[in-house]
Formats: sequence, structure tokens, C-alpha cells
Amino acid sequence: MKSLLKFITCGSVDDGKSTLIGHMLYDAKLIFADQQKALELDSKIGSRGGEIDYSLLLDGLMAEREQGITIDVAYRYFTTEQRSFIVADTPGHEEYTRNMAVGASFADLAVILVDATQGMLVQTKRHVRICSLMGIRHFVFAVNKMDLVKYDRSVFDAIEQDISKFLSEFRAESLKVIPVSATEGDNITQKSDFMAWYSGETLLKYLEEIEIADYSDGQEFLMPVSRVSRPNYAFRGFQGQIESGELHVGDSVQILPSRETACVTEIYAADKKVPSACAGAPITVSLDREVDISRGCVLGRDAAVEVTNLFTAEVLWMDDKQLISGRNYWIKIGTKMLPASVLKIKYKIDVNTGEHIPAEIACKNELVVCDLILSEKCAVCEFEKSRALGGFILIDRVSHMTCGCGVVLHTLRRSNNLVWQETDITKAIRAEQKNQKPRTIWFTGLSGSGKSTLANELEKKLVALGRHTMLLDGDNIRMGLNRNLGFKESDRVENIRRIAEVAKLMNDAGLIVLTAFISPYGKDRKKARDIIGEDFFEIYVSTPLEECERRDVKGLYKKARNGEIPNFTGITSVYETPENPELTIDTSSRDMEEAVETILRALGEL
Repeated sequence: MKSLLKFITCGSVDDGKSTLIGHMLYDAKLIFADQQKALELDSKIGSRGGEIDYSLLLDGLMAEREQGITIDVAYRYFTTEQRSFIVADTPGHEEYTRNMAVGASFADLAVILVDATQGMLVQTKRHVRICSLMGIRHFVFAVNKMDLVKYDRSVFDAIEQDISKFLSEFRAESLKVIPVSATEGDNITQKSDFMAWYSGETLLKYLEEIEIADYSDGQEFLMPVSRVSRPNYAFRGFQGQIESGELHVGDSVQILPSRETACVTEIYAADKKVPSACAGAPITVSLDREVDISRGCVLGRDAAVEVTNLFTAEVLWMDDKQLISGRNYWIKIGTKMLPASVLKIKYKIDVNTGEHIPAEIACKNELVVCDLILSEKCAVCEFEKSRALGGFILIDRVSHMTCGCGVVLHTLRRSNNLVWQETDITKAIRAEQKNQKPRTIWFTGLSGSGKSTLANELEKKLVALGRHTMLLDGDNIRMGLNRNLGFKESDRVENIRRIAEVAKLMNDAGLIVLTAFISPYGKDRKKARDIIGEDFFEIYVSTPLEECERRDVKGLYKKARNGEIPNFTGITSVYETPENPELTIDTSSRDMEEAVETILRALGEL
């Protein structure tokens, strides 16, 4: 059976990635006759004056052909006498870096194009760093457009020195630099007559012969559970793909994160029983005893997997919105998906020099190292030891867009040294003692909307009814607990997180908590809801901006419009309107007593 090589082509925009792969397929006669005919016809109206435009074999989107650039990842499957290949031709434009990262995540080797007329560019270096981040350890640099520099060896030698110097900081297991011309076909499938000074292999021959180690060989058994199969009452199996090692009937396995153990009684490959299975095989496993296992759990044996909710990671940020400490996302690691927060951004990585730059935020296409905290402990592993449990993606909890991808660098020990201490006096006992149901009534709205006034009037009514309350006001909290926080977006995120944690503790004490904060960002209110749980009751005070400005006793709106106050919500900073609050009240259209009665009816029994 022929071995399979999965590789990616990448590099800066217009370096000739699609042309190179297209020429390779064309010269090696790895395309069908109708594809060849269509290519020749399409090239007559292309940008090469009627000559064959080999990039058209891969750039299939209309926008790609119109602009002459690659936008989406194009996968091609082909086979030579020596080997089978899957190639991902990826875009070079900075705007489509996320698409390039998708292609890199599947590859074992990277073919990186460098324009001989320009040398190593910023985007070229960014792509190298992303390939390294995704675990690629084999690099081929194709120094393209040698025909435009008259096949000058000195130009190639200078670029080769730059490449070797840049690659020295990465964990590359192999490096090959080849001078080519993608349009003319030099050194792609046949040796060039114009570069007799180059004595190495052609690109295709090198790809056919390079040996890629299988890192799953020799490792201990590891299988993330993707599905629990229960076709009838008599059978319960756990399905997933073996990421490393082998599994045999009779083996003892450990279930993570619970760390329980059980023995394998049956292994199924599709619908057939098999005595064993190895890495890469999708299987169903049956165990000798009932164990609580669900999607996201991991079956392992002596694997270097840790159970934690806190780790340091390197992340490629891919969202237009900035990455900020304290922001909440979904994380998908292995087959597990759960809420996660960015605890702290440690530094950014300069794509040119690798320098660590202190940072509080990260923008699109930047590489950062940060600490992440998960909502619960799960099985994770350093990426160098396991791609399956060491790689992850971050997902926006509102739009559900993938906004970042990363790898686990190492876990943080303090996560295993902290254990939630259960007390004998519970939340239920404290609530019963006070004869009330704990709630957090979260007022949100613009400055001047009436949040504090409304919260104050509601608290007076609740106290008159014999309820035990605590009112947390935005200004009061910032003069004490949060006096070290400013009004930048990252500070506002942390401000709301702290308030939510305090409110939860007060709910645990049996109190009814009222909070009056602008809390402008939907993600942060969602995080507050997650922290507080079922006791959270959101009230959107929807008073119009014009009315808020008219009531502006502090003169803040006027100062903001004069540029004296930066980051002022409603003027120079955005307020994201709640989508599904429990209650909406406009204080400009109803008096305070009526508004309070409306809230009490909506709250029900307290």
C-alpha cells in the first residue's frame, strides 16, 4: 500500500502557490483529459495572454479568478507511482489567514512559497509560525519566480540564508529549499536546464521520498469519546477514534476526568467484533462495568493526560473583534465543548522576530500566549504529546463563529491545588432561615436611564415586605472593590465578572441582590448569567438616549460629546441591547411606582 503525504502550500499573496501545484499536476499528467481541455480553454481569456494559467486548476471560485488570488482552501487528491498525496492549497492574503490555519491543521508538511524578487515577507513568516503552531515539523521552501531574476544563484543563496536563520528558532525536523519557476515548470517535476548549479531533487521527487514519522506509534492508548451508543437495553458502547496506541480485548482502561477504571470486553469496527484496534481506527468499545461516560470523556492507558481547568496556551486570534482578558467563549478540545474564559493575556509574539511583547489585547491574525480557565475540569494534554487533546478552538458564544485556535503549552498546577469547600450550612438552609428565594436582579441600561433609582425604589419595597436585600451600585463598587479598574473594554469586562461573583456569594448567603450597572456588552452579561445561574433575572432599562442626556445631572454626556471623557457608553463606546431580558422597562413612559409593581409581578414569589 502506498504511503500518504498530507501537505499544505502557503506563503504570501501572489507568490505562486496555486500555479505551482497546478503545474505539478499538469506536467505529471495527474489530471483528466477534460480537465486539461477546460484549463487550456479557460486560459485563453485569462491574465497570461493565452498561455496556460495553471492556477485555474485550483482557484475555482469566481472571485478567485476575477481577482487572481486564492480565497478558500482547495484540496486536491492525486497519486504517483511512489506515493499518494492530499494537498491543501491555501490563500496568502492576510484577510484569509483563518483559512490558511484550517489547511495547516491537517497537514504533516508545509510547502512555503517565497517570491525570489521579494524574499521573506511578513505574511510568509506569519504562515511559518502558524504551521509550527499547528504541529508541522517538515518544511519545504520553494523559492519561486527564479525566471524573473534570470536564475541568479546569488539571489537564491541570499534567500536560503534568510530562511535557515529564521527557521532556527522552530522545532523543524527537516528543511529543504528548492529554486523553482511555477509558470515555466523549472524544478517542479523536471530538473531545470537554467539552474545547473542546483544539484538537489525536484519538488515532486522530494515529496515522494521524504519520510514522515507517525507520532501515534509507540504511544499509549488514547481515545476521546465522541458518542455513547445504546441501541437496546442490553448493550452500551463508547464510540470514538483511537488517537494513539493500541487497544485489545481484556485491556484495563482509565476513564478521564473521573479516573475510574474498567476492562474492555468487546471492540467493534463498524458492526464486526475485532480482538484489537490501533491508532486511526474508529471503534466502539464495551466495558465490563457501568461507568458514567459521556461525549467529551477520554479512555486512556498510562497516557500523559492531565485533568485540569487551567492551562497556558498559544492562540492564533482570527476574529475581527479583539481578544480581551476576562471575555467568555466556548472551547472545543478533543470531543469536549464547554465554557472557557481568557484569564490573562501574557504577551504577543512578533511574527518577524519572535519577540515577546507585553499586551492586554490581541487583534486579528495575531499570535498570543494567554492563560485559559474552563468552567469544569477535563482531560487535556500538552500539544507536543497529543494533538487530539492539546489543540483547541475558541467559539464566540453569541455568533457561534470560530474566533481563535490554539495549542496547550502546559497546565497550571494551582488548578489542582484548589478544591471547592462544601459547608454544612448550605444555600438552601440560609434561604429558608430568611424565608425568601435568593435572586440577583440585574439592571442594565445607559447612564441616566434610571437603573439606580429603580433599583433603590425596588429595594425599599422589598424591605417593607420583610425581605433581606443588598444593593450593588456601579459608582459605589468602583469606589471600593473595583477602584483599580478603569473604563477600557478589558476593565469593564473584569468589572462585571467581579460583580457577578460577589452577587453569587450573596445569593449563597440567602440574600436578594440588586445590581445597577451599565454592563454594556452582551457577552459579559451572558457570563454574569452563567456565573450566577438560575437566580439571575435581567431587567433592561430601555430609556432612550435623548431622555438619558436630558436627565444628565452629572454633565457626563456633555463632556463625552466634547471629547473630555473617552469610552463613554452611548456616545464613544457601544451599548449592546439585551436580546432576551426577563423584563424591559422604559422609565420615560411610566412612573416609578408603576415600574416597581411591574417588576414585583414579573419576579413572582420571593
